[in-house]
Amino acid sequence: MIARIQLISPVDGSIYVERDVASDGAIASALESAQLAQRAWKQTPLAERAAYCSATVDAMLSMHGEIVPELAWQMGRPIRYGAGELRGFSDRARHMIAIAPDALADVLPTPIDGFKRYIRREPLGTVLVIAPWNYPYLTAVNAVIPALMAGNAVILKHATQTLLVGERFAAAFAAAGLPAGLFHNLLLSHTQTAQIIESRRVHQVNFTGSVAGGRAIAQAAAAGFLGVGLELGGKDPAYVRADADIAHAVENLVDGSFFNSGQSCCGIERIYVHQHVYAEFVERFQVLTHDYVLGNPLDPATTLGPLVKPAAAEFVRSEIRAAVGQGARTLIDPRHFAADAPGSAYMAPQVVVDVDHRMSLMREENFGPVVGIMAVRDDAEAVALMNDSAYGLTASIWTPDLDAAESIGQQLDTGTVFANRCDYLDPALAWTGVKDTGRGATLSSIGYEHLTRPKSFHLRQRT
Repeated sequence: MIARIQLISPVDGSIYVERDVASDGAIASALESAQLAQRAWKQTPLAERAAYCSATVDAMLSMHGEIVPELAWQMGRPIRYGAGELRGFSDRARHMIAIAPDALADVLPTPIDGFKRYIRREPLGTVLVIAPWNYPYLTAVNAVIPALMAGNAVILKHATQTLLVGERFAAAFAAAGLPAGLFHNLLLSHTQTAQIIESRRVHQVNFTGSVAGGRAIAQAAAAGFLGVGLELGGKDPAYVRADADIAHAVENLVDGSFFNSGQSCCGIERIYVHQHVYAEFVERFQVLTHDYVLGNPLDPATTLGPLVKPAAAEFVRSEIRAAVGQGARTLIDPRHFAADAPGSAYMAPQVVVDVDHRMSLMREENFGPVVGIMAVRDDAEAVALMNDSAYGLTASIWTPDLDAAESIGQQLDTGTVFANRCDYLDPALAWTGVKDTGRGATLSSIGYEHLTRPKSFHLRQRT
C-alpha cells in the first residue's frame, strides 16, 4: 500500500494538504528518464541552459501570490516576509546563471609548444537535492539551478513539511519548457531516499538538514563513492566589541536571532559582548525584543509566527528551563505576547543572561526564538568561546575596526566571517561550514566545482 503524507500546518494544527509518497515505479521511471535526458542536456550550449533556467525563475516569481500564503500555512513564515524568500531565490539563481560561463570554462595551463592541454568541467550526471523546510526555496535553489546549469539532471526530494515547494519547482520548470526528464520532484520516505542513494543511479547528493541526517546520507553514499554536499546546522555566535555601534549591533542581532522564529541554520544563537558595553547592549536588546508581534502568520501585522510544530517549541522551552535550572535568567515575560501558549507552536522570543558553556542552551542548536548573551573580558576570551562549539557555519563580529575583525576572523573555526552584519548569504561567496556543520560548498564559482568533475585533455600534435 502506498504511504500517504499529511502536512500538518503550524498555524492551527489542521491538515493543510495530503499526498502519496512516490511509488517504486515512479522512482525507477524518474531515475531512468533523468539519465537519458542528461546525456543530451550536457551537450546543450550553456546559453540555452541559461535561457531555460532564467525562464524558470520568471515562472516561479509569477506565482508569488500563491506562494506567500502557502509558505505561511506550511511552515509558519509571516506573510509580510514571504516575498523576501522569493527575492533571495531570484538573486541566487540569477547570480549562478550569470557566472556560469566563467565558472564552467575550461582551465588552460601555461602553453607548451606542440601540445593542446586543458581541463574541462564535466557534469556529474544526476544530482539528488534533499531540501529542508525552514527556507524551502532558498536552500533548494542553491543546488537545483547550478546543477542544471552545469549540465546535470536533478531529482528534488523536498521536506514533507513544505512538499508544495517541490511542486512549485516542477510547475516552474514545466512553464519554462525545460526538456522532459531533466527535473523530477519526488515525495520520498527516508527508506526510499536511502535506496536511491545506494542504487548508484545518482552521482551527487546535496543535503541540508540535521547532523544525524547528514551522517545517514554520508553512510549511504559511501559504498558508491558518491559526492556529498552537507549543510547540517549551526550554533552561530556574534561578538560585540567595546568599540561597536551598539544601536546598530542590537538592531541587527535581534533580527538575526528571531527572524523566521529563530529557525535558521545561520541565525544567531549566542552573543558575546565586551563587559564594558554589556549592560547597555542587553538593555537595548531586551527593549527591541518586546517590539515583536507574535501571532497568526497570515495576519500582515505579525512579525513572529509559530515554530514549525509544537514539539519544536517544546524543545526550545525545555532548553530554557534547563538553563534557568543551572542559574541563568530570562528577561522576557511570555505574557507580554498574547499568542504564546505552552504546548503550542506559538512561542514568545526569549533572551537569556547569566549563561555559560555548561548549559546546552549555549552549546547545542536550538532552532528557535531564544538567544543567550554572555559578557567577555577581551577578544581572546570571545574567540575561545566562539570556537567552543561542535558547529561552524557563520560568525559575526561587531566593530568599526575591520582590521581587528579580519584578525579575529582568522582565528575562528567557521565557514563565513561577517563584520557588522549577520544571518545573510551572499551568492558571490561560497556557502560552506566546518566541523559538524558539514562539508562541501554551494554558490559562487566554488559551488560549481562540487557539481562537476575535472576531465583533463593532453593532446600531442604530430606532423
